[in-house]
Amino acid sequence: MTTPESLRVPDSPPRPPFWHAQGPVVTVVALGGGVGAAARYAASLWWPPHPGGFPWTTLWVNVVGCAVIGVFMVVITEFRAAHRLVRPFFGTGVLGGFTTFSTYAVDIQKLAGGGHVRTGLTYLAMTPLAALTAVWLAAWSTRRVLKWRQP
Repeated sequence: MTTPESLRVPDSPPRPPFWHAQGPVVTVVALGGGVGAAARYAASLWWPPHPGGFPWTTLWVNVVGCAVIGVFMVVITEFRAAHRLVRPFFGTGVLGGFTTFSTYAVDIQKLAGGGHVRTGLTYLAMTPLAALTAVWLAAWSTRRVLKWRQP
């Protein structure tokens, strides 16, 4: 028995191979991640942490990265269209490689394990508060500046 023509589901068009569709995105994320990670490493060489001291470098890297993502996302989503690979390259790759949750977690573990529990708890609370404040202020400021500059 055959299905009547009116009840048949039309054949879907063939999908491009996964790598052909996602390859450029994976490539730009990887390249951007390398750039961001190199910049973070350079910051740690420029401003090395002191054993048992407050991890200022990681804190500021995360805060600056969050502020930049606030500016970037407002610009590319609200004011100017961007090429489809800009967001994965810069937002996911560069800023994802630059900011670091893993180093933040290791810093807390080292501080607490080294007897600097109060410093570790301060850092634990301070980083997300500062990072979220930075992204919010940067996005808010960017919106105001760009609206003010529009004719």
